[in-house]
Amino acid sequence: MSIETNQITVSGLKISIVRKAIKNLHLGVYPPRGRVRVAAPLAVTDDAVRLAVIGKLGWIKRQQSKFKAQPRQSEREMVSGESHYFLGRRYRLRVIQKDKGPANVVLRNRSTIELQVPAESSATQREQVLQRWYRQQLRILIPPLLEKWEYKLGVEVGDWRIKKMKTKWGACTAKARRIWLNLELAKKPVQCIEYIIAHELAHLIERHHNDRFVSIMDKHLPQ
Repeated sequence: MSIETNQITVSGLKISIVRKAIKNLHLGVYPPRGRVRVAAPLAVTDDAVRLAVIGKLGWIKRQQSKFKAQPRQSEREMVSGESHYFLGRRYRLRVIQKDKGPANVVLRNRSTIELQVPAESSATQREQVLQRWYRQQLRILIPPLLEKWEYKLGVEVGDWRIKKMKTKWGACTAKARRIWLNLELAKKPVQCIEYIIAHELAHLIERHHNDRFVSIMDKHLPQ
């Protein structure tokens, strides 16, 4: 598929334009800093995009203000007392240093994540232990949700994988029938994980975020 990219400035805002073989123009504002991106049909000119953006300037600035107001997680030091999230719930981290045995993560009641690590472990090594545990939990949670939505949508995924992604919660390679899920989903409520799975599986029916795709999602997840 032919794709063209360029950038324009509208009222001091940098606008990224991606032109491809689609029917309608789509404007999006993306976290964390409110980046503005327009997906447009190949024939749409910069002037037409500029007019569309001008018409949405108020909405764009409101979205950017919302992103700026959202609390940001500080740099992780991986020490006792830090807040960490699992399945939408906030936990306090308790670091237990031990002289022998493998590193481990244990949920203590509904408020504490216990990180058992060698005494000389660095913050990076501790974070790797926690990330590995998140991955293990997703590998348990994902299969039944995949099976549920494969049945509901009448599709079958060829492969699914987990990886850290900076700008997407999930991705679908329709040709290979493969979906990717962001490791960060382990921190989100199960409903969010389920939505992303359904969203990516829907791309096995419709590759693009067009009206057909929206109707599929509206039918199965109207809320």
